[in-house]
Amino acid sequence: MKATQNGSRGRPDFLLLILTLLLLGFGLVMVFSASSGIAAVSKSTGNDSLYFIKRQLIWAGLGTFTMLFMMNLRYQVYKKAFMLFFVPVIFMLVLVPFVSESVNGARSWFGIGSLGIQPTEPAKLALILYLGALISKKGEKFRDFKKGLLPVIVIVGFICGLIMMQPDLGSCLVLGSCATIMILAGGANLKHLVAVGVVVAIFGAIIVSIGMAFDPTGWQYRIDRFTAYSDPLADAQDTGFQIVSSLQALGHGGLTGAGFGESIQKLHYLQYAYNDFIFSIIAEEFGFIGSTIFLLFYLVFLWRGLIVALRCPDEYGTIVGIGIVGLLTMQAFINIGGVTNAIPMTGVTLPFISYGGSSLLICLMSMGVLLSISRESNKVENRNAKNGSQNRFTTKQKTSSM
Repeated sequence: MKATQNGSRGRPDFLLLILTLLLLGFGLVMVFSASSGIAAVSKSTGNDSLYFIKRQLIWAGLGTFTMLFMMNLRYQVYKKAFMLFFVPVIFMLVLVPFVSESVNGARSWFGIGSLGIQPTEPAKLALILYLGALISKKGEKFRDFKKGLLPVIVIVGFICGLIMMQPDLGSCLVLGSCATIMILAGGANLKHLVAVGVVVAIFGAIIVSIGMAFDPTGWQYRIDRFTAYSDPLADAQDTGFQIVSSLQALGHGGLTGAGFGESIQKLHYLQYAYNDFIFSIIAEEFGFIGSTIFLLFYLVFLWRGLIVALRCPDEYGTIVGIGIVGLLTMQAFINIGGVTNAIPMTGVTLPFISYGGSSLLICLMSMGVLLSISRESNKVENRNAKNGSQNRFTTKQKTSSM
């Protein structure tokens, strides 16, 4: 009891930590499987079959170290010092459309030697920490539109606008969805949220109309994605090629899968088999049974994260934890929904599984924050358990003396 009173911390949620590391390990295995074949015959990779997995291992090592470090910081530190992370990220978002090279029609990357960083990824965690601090600080005032919800909407809209300048619709949708989940968790007035949603929808329709009028070529790419979603076979050799290849991978996997490393669609059919379409490779190699087990494992991981967030005794920790779980959930939903043609494809990575250093690093950093929150929750539970035990012992002593 004395150690707890002196401020010692509880243990991290080991189940959540183990699930995170297992997902990370499975992701590394799948990146190797999905990328080795195409890397071995590509001049850009130097015909090195290990090209992508070696780079992913670097980010995995850096991310794991960062996660363990952040796990051992009190999560209240992020509430006080979030601006040290938030401001540089905003600066990078402002800068990236003007200084980065265009890749697949978007300017989203800063080159760092042979590696690269996508500012959109740290922006997700930065916004979660910022909104958590802002919402918890406002308390009951958050239900007031002008003093509570409006400042939050302005910040979210500003960051989404910066992301759309790249442009990156998928990340904008993920970030906006995550922010909405946090706003709901913070206790916002539902009438205000519905009104804001209507205004955003109208404003978005106006922006799309203006964009199509002044840049019909640029918007044609986005229109083609919706066309491919509604009928991928209508243009199976062009706009629908990726979706058709993804669906063929799902079909080829059948019930039990083609076997690890035996995917056909990863060999020059799916252009980004190791990135956006990695779930298609999982389904092809492990089949319906294997992909179902993977999805159930993923659900357990997300459910455990939600439990950790809800157990936190502090409002800030709960809102941030829900934001992190919401971020991972929405990103996984958009990725898997896109590659299975359940929703239009937007090019979002599958957390912990897809190739991509920025995404993997931020996912692990986010888990570091969530595991830090779990330590505080366990500390309170341990304290209550010890107090309960002492009270029962004291009661027994009194009963015996009587």
